[in-house]
Amino acid sequence: MRRTGSAAIPRERLARGTPVLRREDDVFTNHIHADDLARACVAALYRGLPQRVVHASDDTELTMGAYFDLAAQLCGLPSPPRISRDEARRTMSPMLLSFMSESRRLGNRRLKRELRFRPRYSTVATGLLA
Repeated sequence: MRRTGSAAIPRERLARGTPVLRREDDVFTNHIHADDLARACVAALYRGLPQRVVHASDDTELTMGAYFDLAAQLCGLPSPPRISRDEARRTMSPMLLSFMSESRRLGNRRLKRELRFRPRYSTVATGLLA
């Protein structure tokens, strides 16, 4: 998330009416505010252990559609239309379809325990409002 105003990046996509996958086809996404990501990188430089992977993500467990629904609510815009995965294959660009096909739930336990990191924006909502 960029710090260019409340939900600036999702707002552009919502204004275009770009659809998201329907709930049964939706994927999980991970988020971190740009300021927290920069701070996490600094923490990793000072406290990171060699050969360790540390996922930089906030505490929110959210599907992509729920993320855009939240962004729409915060921006005062309608929620994006929902489409099936088959319809997405027919209508979306390969790049967007690829993005909407990635589903991961990253844990941030190492970020918090090993790097002793505490995010300023611990949820998507607080990050979008920043």
